[in-house]
Parts: sequence; structure tokens; C-alpha cells
Amino acid sequence: MSEELLNLTLHVWRQDGPNDPGRFETHQANGISTHMSFLEMLDVVNEDLIEKGKSPIAFDHDCREGICGSCGMVINGVAHGPQKLTTCCQLHMRQFKSGDEIWLEPWRASGFPVVKDLIVDRSALDRIIQAGGYISIRTGSASEANEMPIAKAIADHAMDAAECIGCGACVAACPNASASLFTAAKISHLSLLPQGQAERQDRARKMVAQMDAEGFGGCTNHGECEAACPKGVSLQWIARMNRELVRAVVSSDSGV
Repeated sequence: MSEELLNLTLHVWRQDGPNDPGRFETHQANGISTHMSFLEMLDVVNEDLIEKGKSPIAFDHDCREGICGSCGMVINGVAHGPQKLTTCCQLHMRQFKSGDEIWLEPWRASGFPVVKDLIVDRSALDRIIQAGGYISIRTGSASEANEMPIAKAIADHAMDAAECIGCGACVAACPNASASLFTAAKISHLSLLPQGQAERQDRARKMVAQMDAEGFGGCTNHGECEAACPKGVSLQWIARMNRELVRAVVSSDSGV
């Protein structure tokens, strides 16, 4: 694929902290190779800003391999940008054309306060995990992989839920800023496996309660979460979470 150089206009949300009103700033990104990733393009813009003695654009990143989920931002109104099933770090500039104007914003949700510019505090998702997304039974040293038989269909189903990387795109895309897809995926993949049965009911109650306590909105089945998820985590997990919660509440009320 031949290389093409792009000249772009970026409108970037700049905000010094959660209490700063924030504003859009316009920057030029010239001579950008179509072989670059979106984050590499931002690196070039930041190098130019630093050379001019200006503050670079703050954005999250880590692995840059589409695994960690830290690179999330809203690009032209779409979480992670225009390419489906793709994180920002794996979005390449060949998805754009020279002369384009690109608007960059952080995740917009009260549960994700802005730290600086495009970086938000997503520790609310960590607290949901801490509330019940774990297995506390003593497992000892690592056992042989096939020692505990699990039907392939169940193992595959659990892996589908475990693909969630916790990026928060589902929250940013949802008009209610709901974290239901994230929470449902984390509840579901453990509830499907034998190792997760001991705390199955407590897990559903505690994680949903923590999700609500963090100020995320409720799910009203818009489906934007599934559309924005870079790993294609299905809306079906929210239905499963609701069933898990009803089962847990009924069991608790009946003393089972």
C-alpha cells in the first residue's frame, strides 16, 4: 500500500482538570503518513507543540496493541473512531483523507471525571471489579489445564464475555452513560465457569450495587454500547446479568 501524506485540522478538547471549564483548541497536523496509527499522529502533533514551548495534548495509552483499553477517546463523535471493532491505537490514518477536520473529546460521563484533556479517571470500573469480580476460594498452585473438565461451548461462551478490555467505550457511547455492558461481561464470564460458582450470587448483587453507586446510568437498550465496543462484546450479556441479579435477590430473600 503506497504512502500518502495528509494535512489535517484537529479540534482538541483541552481541560486542565475536573473543575476547569475546558475548551476546544485547533491544531494543524501536516505531513501525516497514512501508515501511522491515530496515536502516532498525536505524537507528531505533540512533538511540534513541545518544540514551540506549548503544552502537549494529554491522552492515555499503554500497550498500543489493542489490548489494554487505555487509549479511549471520542473521535468525530464516535467512541474509538470510525472503524468498527478497533481501539484508537489500532485506528490508522488511512481511514481519513487530507483536508479532514477531526474533533477529539474525552469520554463524557459523570462516572469518568476528566483528569486532563483527553484523559479521564476510569477507576470507577476498577471499583466495580473490586466489589465482586474475583474468586476468593483457595486454588493452590496452577493445575493442569484439562484437570477440570469444562464443555467447549461453555468455555467459548465465557471467553466471549472475558474479551472486555475495560476501555469504557460502552459508557461513552451510551446516552445514559451506563456501565451495564462492562459490568455484565465481568459478571458473566465468571458465572459461567465452575471456579466462579462459590460467589456467583454475591458477585451479581455487589457489582451491580457498586455500578449504581458510581453514578452510571441505567440500560435502556439503545445498543450503542455493543456498537462502540472494540471487542464486539454482545448486548446479550446485559440480559444475562439481569437474570443473575434477579436469581441472587430472590435467593437472598428466600434465605437460600
